Amino acid sequence: MDRDQAWTLLTQYNQEPFHLLHAETIEGVLRYFANELGYEADYWALVGLLHDVDFEQYPDRHCQEAPRILRENGYSEPFIHAVVSHAYGIVSDAKPEHIMEKILFAIDELTGLIGATARMRPSKRVQDLETSSVMKKFKTPKFAAGCSREVIQRGADMLGWPLGTLIERTILAMRACPCCD
Repeated sequence: MDRDQAWTLLTQYNQEPFHLLHAETIEGVLRYFANELGYEADYWALVGLLHDVDFEQYPDRHCQEAPRILRENGYSEPFIHAVVSHAYGIVSDAKPEHIMEKILFAIDELTGLIGATARMRPSKRVQDLETSSVMKKFKTPKFAAGCSREVIQRGADMLGWPLGTLIERTILAMRACPCCD
């Protein structure tokens, strides 16, 4: 599958601009990390793009409908596992095993927190956002309350990265992402 086919599939099940922007953000962030770590960037990016394929139409069955949708469209079992592992311990039993899956788990919520923090700045951009600003907002539970700090911390722990390192690297990834500008 190529990016155009994945986008068509995504938009078949999702139309909300917020959800589509989130999918493109995760796509771009995973592409950045794949390139940085020496992995297949197109594959990682497609996992990111489709990670919430079932979220909008099946919010009460998130990650339960995705395997069917993806299988019907020719995606492999490892791809499907990667997609559903992003919600491990929340709505999925698929444990993140590969580094890509662990990064996806960690950044899904974190990109929301980073984006919300950036929107509070005069520039409203990630280009001049500092890790310390996000760390400060991380410690304020009422700020971007929908972004689970527990999940973000679990993701950092899975990766074996200090929280500040995860935040810093994700900010750099978002700076490189065209949809985050």
